[in-house]
Amino acid sequence: MNMKKINLKEIEVIEYHYLKKYFHFLKFAEDELLLGFKTKEKIKDDWIGLYKSGISDFAVGAERIVYSLLNGKGIGLPNSAPVGADLFFEVENAFIHLDLKTVGATLHPRYHNHPDGTWSNNIGDYTNNIFVGTNQNSYKSEIKKSDGSSFNPPRYYEPSLPAFYNKNKANQKICISYFITILYDKDTLDILVLSILCMPNGELERHYKSRVLQAGKNIDKTRFRFTEVPTFELLNDTPNRIMVVYFDKSMDESYRSKLEFFEKLYDNQ
Repeated sequence: MNMKKINLKEIEVIEYHYLKKYFHFLKFAEDELLLGFKTKEKIKDDWIGLYKSGISDFAVGAERIVYSLLNGKGIGLPNSAPVGADLFFEVENAFIHLDLKTVGATLHPRYHNHPDGTWSNNIGDYTNNIFVGTNQNSYKSEIKKSDGSSFNPPRYYEPSLPAFYNKNKANQKICISYFITILYDKDTLDILVLSILCMPNGELERHYKSRVLQAGKNIDKTRFRFTEVPTFELLNDTPNRIMVVYFDKSMDESYRSKLEFFEKLYDNQ
């Protein structure tokens, strides 16, 4: 890719190409993933008390299953650089960062005075945006308020990853960021939704501007506002930046009503 004449459409071609490859890999391994997530049931009596008390976390087990499949049968050559997402691969024309995000929902939230501690419903952290770390993306931009106006003083987000590795060198390659997102039920530990999302490369800030980012809880933190940039806008037919690998059609209606965005994607893929 010629750095002197960056073609933003070409960036999206590469992003979409590998999004499809990872989606089809995950879809092919769907049975293995769902079976892997259920292996915890065999020894549930030995860990459920620790999990409920907050000592353990569902995310740890989910990551173990997903990463074992991707590392064993995935796409590209793993890279050992200390800065990057949990999975970092090199392919012919790109460096790919891939991270897993898990969010728990519950129909039975517990509050501060509950004897077993708090047990919150975090489905809102899944439906419109997700937290992203500085080591997981290259999107440098101003973070604006939901109405499009600037904070006072303005807030600027500085990621740790470059838009291109080896910039202006013979072996220059684009940096791409993907997130596998899992929504699960905290009470049953059933998977509700499993998706893969592509966050725009930093060079695409010239097109998407501040729409990609949403303010995090702290000034230096940000969230990927994927519902504001749900498609590859520069490509013909504007294919989706979010692909849904699994959607539990039998989930409770109170969940389903909040996940309409994902169900429509799932049904129309």
